[in-house]
Amino acid sequence: MGGDAYTFKFLGLMFNWTNLISGLVIFVLVFCLLYGLSRKLQMKPKGAQNLMEWMIDFTNGIVRGQMPANEAPHYNFMAFVLFVFILIANEFGLIFQFGWGGHELLRSPTADPIITMTLALVIMTLTHFAGVARHGFVGYLKSYCTPYTAMLPINLFEEFSNFLTLGLRLFGNIYAGELLLKLLAQMAFSHGIPTMIVSLPLEVVWQGFSFFIGGVQAYVFVTLTTVYISSKVSTEE
Repeated sequence: MGGDAYTFKFLGLMFNWTNLISGLVIFVLVFCLLYGLSRKLQMKPKGAQNLMEWMIDFTNGIVRGQMPANEAPHYNFMAFVLFVFILIANEFGLIFQFGWGGHELLRSPTADPIITMTLALVIMTLTHFAGVARHGFVGYLKSYCTPYTAMLPINLFEEFSNFLTLGLRLFGNIYAGELLLKLLAQMAFSHGIPTMIVSLPLEVVWQGFSFFIGGVQAYVFVTLTTVYISSKVSTEE
């Protein structure tokens, strides 16, 4: 990580150039990847189409494993796009990090709590909409008092804790991985050849492990998303 993020003010609000640039780069990468993989589709898939269909089957399996059969098809596409976006965002900073003048310009967007908590807020909002659409507004509110009215504060606290853990888990894992890579790089060049011999192999091993963790965290985020939605659409009225 190359330092603090670039920020600017507009209409009295603070904006983060680093998040805007990094997020835009991820959007472009996701679009180019999916566009490239979906060209020249054939009845007998091969090459890029095999990879595309594997990812679709993988995320569809996550949704089917957590949600009722009649609801799962409605969320297959969302789970697929969410998984690909978070996966690329998690791995981006392990390959590309760029800073200038003590400020970061490019990094993993998911290494910033603002991004991960925003994703978590969007997902939790979606779960409430799904619950209202499935049971109606009154029926959905009643589910918070089921089986007893005394369950209301507990259920509300659970909603808040789900929101926090969904965003902070993703942020903590990605940020910690990139931070340790930075510390290992600094140690490698701190005392010349001896520290380089020790640090560089450790950095290679940790980078490989961080790639694995980035994939796991994308899987966990999508899985928890489907679990939370399922809990809303499956609640008995």
